[in-house]
Amino acid sequence: MHKVDRVKKRFVEEGLDAALGRQQGQRDYERKADGELEAHLVAMSCGEPPKGFARWSLRLLADRAVELEYVDSISHETVRRVLKKRNQAVAEGWLGNPSRSQRRVCRCDGTGSRCVPAAL
Repeated sequence: MHKVDRVKKRFVEEGLDAALGRQQGQRDYERKADGELEAHLVAMSCGEPPKGFARWSLRLLADRAVELEYVDSISHETVRRVLKKRNQAVAEGWLGNPSRSQRRVCRCDGTGSRCVPAAL
């Protein structure tokens, strides 16, 4: 069924306002990844991986979060979204580097160092 057909059907069954407005989501669920869980996942991903592994995988992080009872269950896809959101937020802006003088500003990965006028 195409979108036009669905809109037409909603118009016939529920009226003009329902057809033109957004349909409410039908899922009733609570977000698993709150700020506290996100902080735990980021901290774990920055730490040492388990013995026998060179680095953390999304599935390892999900399993460890359940093991440490941060959450009852979580998918590796939810872990991916949390870490992706964090990486995008950090990469978007320029961050001050306190180890250098107050006039030097660089990206969070340490590249792109540049001078900023003292008035700022």
